[in-house]
Amino acid sequence: MVQTVSEITALWEGIKNKIQERLNNPEIFQSFFEDTYIDSIKDGTMYVVANSGLASTILSTKYKDLIDDCIKEATQSNFLVSFILKEDIAKKEAKEPQKPSFFADSHLNKDYTFRNFVVGDSNREAYQAALLTVQTPGSLYNPLFIYGGSGLGKTHLLSAVGNAYKEKNPSANVLYVTSEDFFDEYIKFVNGEKQGDELRDFFKKNVDMLLVDDIQLLKGRQKTEQTFFSVFNSLVSNGKQIILTSDTHPSKMDGFDARLLTRFDQGLTLSINPPDQTTAENILKLKIEALQLPLERFDPEVISFFASRFSNNVRELEGRLTRLIFFTSIHPCDHITLEIAKTAVQSDLEAIDDKAKLSEEKIVNAVASYYCLSPAQLTGRIRTNQIAMARHIAMYLVRTMLDLPFTKIGDYFGGKDHATVMNGVQKVEKNLKLDKDLRNAVNELHSKLKS
Repeated sequence: MVQTVSEITALWEGIKNKIQERLNNPEIFQSFFEDTYIDSIKDGTMYVVANSGLASTILSTKYKDLIDDCIKEATQSNFLVSFILKEDIAKKEAKEPQKPSFFADSHLNKDYTFRNFVVGDSNREAYQAALLTVQTPGSLYNPLFIYGGSGLGKTHLLSAVGNAYKEKNPSANVLYVTSEDFFDEYIKFVNGEKQGDELRDFFKKNVDMLLVDDIQLLKGRQKTEQTFFSVFNSLVSNGKQIILTSDTHPSKMDGFDARLLTRFDQGLTLSINPPDQTTAENILKLKIEALQLPLERFDPEVISFFASRFSNNVRELEGRLTRLIFFTSIHPCDHITLEIAKTAVQSDLEAIDDKAKLSEEKIVNAVASYYCLSPAQLTGRIRTNQIAMARHIAMYLVRTMLDLPFTKIGDYFGGKDHATVMNGVQKVEKNLKLDKDLRNAVNELHSKLKS
């Protein structure tokens, strides 16, 4: 398989020599064949440049069989041949600009807009600040840093900014990535899998607005942090807007490069909190309308009840509404009452009640008792193998049974950072598949805590 320009050139010269021998007509060869060359080989087709439109027609018709035979003899393959002109190449290149070498799969979610973002006391400041970045990108506050728990609308707001900015400036380059996307591209770059511009140059040339979701997940990845620091400085110095989201305030992001934390805090930092009752009700109503369902079909008590019981985050709220609608699709009813709604989400209500009975303290006490340790040993800094494994199990149970953020779990376990807790939980998850004794211990603890 030919790869390089020199290989392609040598291949065509060999084919032309065969054509010249069989043609045995120096004038025809010089006029139509001599200065032809391969522009490219793609998907089984050779694109050969001819010196005129007439030459292209003659070669494609009168001498087609001769050319095909010589190509097959030289390559042992049935390549198709397409004769093109130099001006066709220029037009094609102008029409099809080169794709960026990085983040080809990163796209804004077109469904997340300002128009369908429900504003309330819990998110009003973040919403207003995001709205202003569209009007004055890079000049008012840079970066805009939005933090809050999972499922509260950070990603929605991030995409809303990008979509609004693209609507206002269609030619602008808006890049939405997660911190995991950034890390993956960095790894591909340092491993030599990416060609073309360097990663830093890519941002300088191709990004007018950078939106990064879950920036906290870069913590502990020192080289990636250093690269992001350089990218950050370059974009800000060139007046390009940066918006970041995280599950916690920059001041609590222990383990990060101090220079990065300073940059994060140099702009405007705002929080998004769980929706209050009114906001949660408005979110439900908007979701019902989006599903093209009549709002009057739902008893007002249903909306109020869901808003009060499932408002820890927007994702949970919308998920329970989806469950209710599914339930009423298999148990048809003209009007959805509170009794029907409670029946539909009964398992969720029981899970919430069970979770309310649990606490970090109760889980740690149970694990400590099971391994004949003290709770202080599990939440302390001692790292013997026995204590470390018991601590990881306790972290795993807190994570899976209470669904708490890694940062909050870390705070309870003596100020452990996000990465430490995450690694501990992942270690237990991995070993559960391989270690029968560990699996039995975790199942026993889980049953005891649920009883």
